[in-house]
Amino acid sequence: MSVITRGAWLAAAMLTALLTGCATSSPPPDFQALVASPDRSEADRKNDVRRKPAQMLAFYEVRPGMRVADLGAIAGYNTELLARAVGPTGKVYAQNIPNYAPRIDERMKKPVMQNVVHVVRELEDPLPPEATNLDLVTLNFFYHDTVHLGADRARMNRAVFNALKRGGIYIVADHSGRPGTGATETKTLHRMEESTERSEIEAAGFRYIGEGGFLRNRDDPRDVPVFKSTVPNDEYVLKFVKP
Repeated sequence: MSVITRGAWLAAAMLTALLTGCATSSPPPDFQALVASPDRSEADRKNDVRRKPAQMLAFYEVRPGMRVADLGAIAGYNTELLARAVGPTGKVYAQNIPNYAPRIDERMKKPVMQNVVHVVRELEDPLPPEATNLDLVTLNFFYHDTVHLGADRARMNRAVFNALKRGGIYIVADHSGRPGTGATETKTLHRMEESTERSEIEAAGFRYIGEGGFLRNRDDPRDVPVFKSTVPNDEYVLKFVKP
């Protein structure tokens, strides 16, 4: 498989920025083309089957030149997609707690990650002081983990609120829990009830503006761990705005 060099990627991306403008009002990139980039790993392509990245990126409304953050980045699957979407005129802050930080190290060597800053910080204060006026913050399939990790989620959500500009977007995707389970099965099943997650985020000042239904599976009984399910997991993708 061919590999795009740092120089070639920068040249192509900068040409796109010149043609479209680097402001956040720029037209969206071709998300399908980004996902089809030949320098993406086979492991990421396998993950695409479940994650539906082109639809996710469209739901983010991410544009070239944006300043964004990916909380709970882990190995950086979502981070790399964001880096491709915002291009070299944008900035991506990839946050990990110390225990998970090394998992992204290999990915950070890729040329496409040159606009990514890896930050190792606790969840209650996830972003460095310079990460202000952000356009977008994402937290994918990790919010439920913050429960059994003992994070102060109210502080975390408020920190995200403060880091975003007015009109900035907060996207949270997670594995759906059954009604009435709240946050009681985050460690055993890696699931969290949608209404609980939504209410916690709204309590920080965010306004809920919609859901992406592209990861839903209403046939999922939601009574086994997500890693052992014999059917596609029911997953929600929620969008919030800072008023």
